[in-house]
Amino acid sequence: MILIKNANILTMSGKDYAEGCILFDEKIQYVGTYADIELHKYDIERTIDAKGAVVTPGLIDAHCHVGMFEDSLGFEGDDGNEDSDPVTPHLRAIDAINPFDRAFSDAIKAGVTTVVTGPGSANPIGGTFAAIKTYGICVDDMILKSPAAMKFALGENPKLVYHAKNQAPLTRMGTAALIRETLFKAREYQEQLFLYEKDPDENEKPDFDMKLHAMLPVLARKIPVKIHAHRADDICTAIRIGKEFDLDITIEHCTDGASIVEILKRENIPVMLGPTLSDRSKPELKNLSFYTYQTLSDEGVSVAIITDHPETTIENLYLCAAMAVKYGMDKEKAMEAITIAAARNCRIDDRVGSLEVGKDADICIFTKVPVEFDTETLFTIINGQVIYEK
Repeated sequence: MILIKNANILTMSGKDYAEGCILFDEKIQYVGTYADIELHKYDIERTIDAKGAVVTPGLIDAHCHVGMFEDSLGFEGDDGNEDSDPVTPHLRAIDAINPFDRAFSDAIKAGVTTVVTGPGSANPIGGTFAAIKTYGICVDDMILKSPAAMKFALGENPKLVYHAKNQAPLTRMGTAALIRETLFKAREYQEQLFLYEKDPDENEKPDFDMKLHAMLPVLARKIPVKIHAHRADDICTAIRIGKEFDLDITIEHCTDGASIVEILKRENIPVMLGPTLSDRSKPELKNLSFYTYQTLSDEGVSVAIITDHPETTIENLYLCAAMAVKYGMDKEKAMEAITIAAARNCRIDDRVGSLEVGKDADICIFTKVPVEFDTETLFTIINGQVIYEK
């Protein structure tokens, strides 16, 4: 067991402690005041005196490509887009992630303990994301949840990729049609499997289709669909497709979100907002603005702040949050956007995102609240292990 004492604890679960302590092994065992803990019941191997520093849950990047577009490499390390086929739901991020990518050590030093990483946006359907911890030498030992989501992409990126190949989709209509076609086929495949399993004597077992099989958790709402959409009309298309097939969707990037905030609020759609600490490198990004964070969060939209690493590098997640605060986002909501709101939006808040008894011991000690520009990381703890100590 490890005990952190004399800490300014931000639990992100509704109750904070100005001079608190937290006790943990792989899981959190106690969070509260030092006076209320019965220390004699525990075998404490190490005590860390926080000396009034800020203790928070490990930070979470809810949408990135860490380990898939590798640092300091070109084609050799670019494994995020299988752009040989526009429909690739059967691809899995865990088969591409390199745990030895420098981005993981950068994340740890910045207090980022969980990343939701996966395929890029070349394909209308790109494959599955994984939620993983940022420490480990084998991705199988780092997995928090896999699959964590299916990736869809709308707008410019699929058009640009396949226009260069003179192959569909060449238009936004074509992109949406390919997604719908796959969903219809997957629904039929699902029905055939159901009938066969219900009465194998009267119904033929459908031929195995790896692509359609990968879509079954999507149709069953077991995993959400992360839909890449920057422009307002693409965001509305994402919502339309989600409704048509009763999908659990989240909007990724949402650059034009401020112009349709009432729709996002009405539909109660979680948003992974960003990357905003970057240039306006294409027409879809012409409305890129840090003011969008305040606009959406003030209207009650569930916002997670993302880096989209390597678009903004992973160690700057806290800086993105600090910039959002500078441009008007409430400080507490910005903190939620890189902890508990990010976890909820990614459906992993049962294990991470807040400091509560029973959750994973992913804990960070900072000099200040990590939405301030001059914050420094003092300790990063993942699954109860001290991984980084300044």
